[in-house]
Amino acid sequence: MAYWLVKSEPSAYSWDQLVNEKQTCWSGVRNYAARINLRAMKKGEEVLFYHSNEGVEIVGIAKVAKEAYPDPTTDDDRWVAVDIKPVRKLKKPVPLEILKKDKRLSNMDLVRLGRLSVQTVKPEEWEMVMELAGE
Repeated sequence: MAYWLVKSEPSAYSWDQLVNEKQTCWSGVRNYAARINLRAMKKGEEVLFYHSNEGVEIVGIAKVAKEAYPDPTTDDDRWVAVDIKPVRKLKKPVPLEILKKDKRLSNMDLVRLGRLSVQTVKPEEWEMVMELAGE
């Protein structure tokens, strides 16, 4: 099973909105590397939900509810979306600052590729994030 991370500014779409809506279409991604990641996501795989720009921390765990399909926000069929649904809020949010200080996470996409909106998370990175979150 693969693990993922998605990023959103809380003012645009927050963890609380995902919880309230119970599921959402993760659309509007227009980066080629992120598109590759969206296409690779499989139903049931777990996803870290990261608040970017405001908060700047991992706040929750979601799951892929529906695999890649044509992005409804564009007529260009090269772009895809997935559906995600919330699983649970982390016991403790994990700030980017803490991730950057942990040498074990120096190769994590979030630390290395800060601007990428849909990222891979290695199983060992997932475990470290869970440890930092008190999970």
